Amino acid sequence: MLRNLKPALISAVVVVILSGLLMGIRLQQQGTGLVLIGGGMDVAVKIGAAALFIFLFNLFRDHLTALWNRVPALPRTPAAISILAARPAAHRLMWCFIIAAAVIWPFLTNRSNIDLATLVLIYVMLGLGLNIVVGLAGLLDLGYVGFYAVGAYTYALLSMYFGIGFWTGLVAAGAMAALFGFLLGFPVLRLRGDYLAIVTLGFGEIIRILLNNFTSLTNGPNGIGNIPKPDLFGLEFSRRASEGAQTFHEFFGIDFNSVHRVMFLYFLALVLVLFTLFVINRLLRMPVGRAWEALREDEVACRSLGINPTAVKLNAFTIGATFAGFAGCFFAARQGFISPESFTFIESAIILAIVVLGGMGSQLGVILAAIIMTLLPEIARQFDEYRMLLFGLLMVLMMIWRPQGLLPMKRPHLELKS
Repeated sequence: MLRNLKPALISAVVVVILSGLLMGIRLQQQGTGLVLIGGGMDVAVKIGAAALFIFLFNLFRDHLTALWNRVPALPRTPAAISILAARPAAHRLMWCFIIAAAVIWPFLTNRSNIDLATLVLIYVMLGLGLNIVVGLAGLLDLGYVGFYAVGAYTYALLSMYFGIGFWTGLVAAGAMAALFGFLLGFPVLRLRGDYLAIVTLGFGEIIRILLNNFTSLTNGPNGIGNIPKPDLFGLEFSRRASEGAQTFHEFFGIDFNSVHRVMFLYFLALVLVLFTLFVINRLLRMPVGRAWEALREDEVACRSLGINPTAVKLNAFTIGATFAGFAGCFFAARQGFISPESFTFIESAIILAIVVLGGMGSQLGVILAAIIMTLLPEIARQFDEYRMLLFGLLMVLMMIWRPQGLLPMKRPHLELKS
């Protein structure tokens, strides 16, 4: 216990400093002295409780570990079920159930839940795109939100200056994001690990600052509004159609209902996610998918097998950025307004957390993690001051409990028995 005393004290001091900064406590100069402002008795009690908890946890960590090891393990999955679950037919059946549940969902719930599910699908698309770069190719990208912003602003600017519609803008946004991903790939060809993370982080911040300061084109911090909503083969979901168009409810002879637009956006996001899953699954079965995984495992061995790491990295960045561009275009159309504040570093951190939490390379894990990471802030809305603390605690617990993720990626393999 005594050997843990010093680390426990250091941890408690760090918690006090970081918690104080998060809760707005700061030093302000008054005359020739410094005064502590922003705090109060309630804040001091909360910080003290958190520091005491961390201190006691680290002090008695060995005893807690011993108690944890005595907890009986969860029963293993029966062998028959494991064999059945490993069959391709079972995987296809599982995906059919998931898709069927996603299609039925908007008919069983209210408008706010459909809107929340649409947001989940946006993060699923972003998570699947980043999963190519981080989970499959093993390239740590902290600036993925930059491609997201490029896609959103491409559609917004095309619609504002040239009157381009959503479907044309969707293709243009994906192509522009892919171009930026290709251009980013060149400076980072020789970088890995922390250095790669720093460069990609800088790229994301450069995009945000550029959008903020290039006011003549992007309208700066004021953002771009009145972005056109997507339509269904020319049918608009508004109460009155624009000149030369027709509304959805008039075409089908039904009463106008604003829920129709919300449901259409949900199904459009679902189609984009299914398209993303289809493309990624096809790529994984192609040589480029195998090359991504080879690069992730060992770049030197990858090069020795005749695989060109330069082309593999460029492929990963380009394809991953394309899906971020699609998600950005849909986000802009759904919101109707975008600004640089929608594309901060915290968005990149959340998307990366979705990939890590779900399991590196696991598509089903990304979907599950996106649901958790989107619903958690909504559930913890009443604890608004502590949402980021809860987010950090969840990450720490995951690193302790399941460092490989909720649903780690599994590859078919053969074992030779002697």
